Amino acid sequence: MTMTTPREQAAWDRLATLIDPGTGQSWVASKQVQSVQETDGRLVVALTLGYPAASQWPALQAELTAALGADEVRLSTRVVAHAVQRGLELIPGVKNLIVVGSGKGGVGKSTTAANLALALQAEGARVGLLDADIYGPSVPTMLGAQGQPSSPDGKSMEPLSAHGLQLMSIGFLVAQDQATIWRGPMATQALEQLLRQTRWDDLDYLVVDLPPGTGDIQLTLAQRVPVTGAVIVTTPQDVALLDARKAARMFEKVSVPMLGLVENMSVFCCPNCGHSEPIFGADGGKRLAEELGLPFLGELPLLRRVRELSDAGMPPVVAEPASEVAQRYRALARQVGAAVAQLGKDYSSKLPKVVKA
Repeated sequence: MTMTTPREQAAWDRLATLIDPGTGQSWVASKQVQSVQETDGRLVVALTLGYPAASQWPALQAELTAALGADEVRLSTRVVAHAVQRGLELIPGVKNLIVVGSGKGGVGKSTTAANLALALQAEGARVGLLDADIYGPSVPTMLGAQGQPSSPDGKSMEPLSAHGLQLMSIGFLVAQDQATIWRGPMATQALEQLLRQTRWDDLDYLVVDLPPGTGDIQLTLAQRVPVTGAVIVTTPQDVALLDARKAARMFEKVSVPMLGLVENMSVFCCPNCGHSEPIFGADGGKRLAEELGLPFLGELPLLRRVRELSDAGMPPVVAEPASEVAQRYRALARQVGAAVAQLGKDYSSKLPKVVKA
């Protein structure tokens, strides 16, 4: 049996009090300490984060090295599958499915979903994006992706790729100028096929851009698709807040954990003079998050540049990664990843299969 050295014990004691800024828990309580080992007078501490945060590693390593008196702090990330609704199995190739909803159209939900997916990837995760808006798919344009998915076996489809993301959308299967005139059951069936017949390849997160509303497609996803958690997007405007509240209630009724609320278009930033104006009202999203008991994931400004880049198929997270708005999306991604990491883990794959004799 190996004895713990005084330096190792001191480091363990310190890790029990130091707070991980992502989870808000101590490193010990969040079970992210992989090892604390002193060899030949050299103390090495290894931590495995349960969420992607690669941009924060240099500062975190410097801070922990000083606080622990360590010679080296090693960081890594391991995203695991988390629990979904009772009775549902995970989608093959997908560890965690995150839906982005709003309840109302025109609040920038698709822009938020696309940049959230890109930001999760930029922070070190393997990510896919599913466009669940059967009637008005926007992901192909927003990500600058074209073409049709291939089907090597005639039963499943290979996702398309753009900016490193794995993508699927009805927009890849229907001509751009062709309207999808389907009734609710056909639309929900198409969505399930897009989700389950796509050969997703070892994704840490699949971000699903929901269509507006709380109808058939949203209920299908919430009841028949294994959802890890939901992110709600709203503007500060009272009309948008009303529908965002309805979306939150829907997820609550079908037992989908809500990861938090994002306030989009918080202020308009004039590109000429730099003046900021809250044209849709102020702090509406923050108040709604408090009312619903949800984490407030931050504010995103209304910028002409974001619209221009999205229309060009180059969202700001990839086109202008050093910009303030790109950094806001990355902060949002880290919060969402950390929120997922604190949910209950999925143990279904470890349970034995019951086979009838």
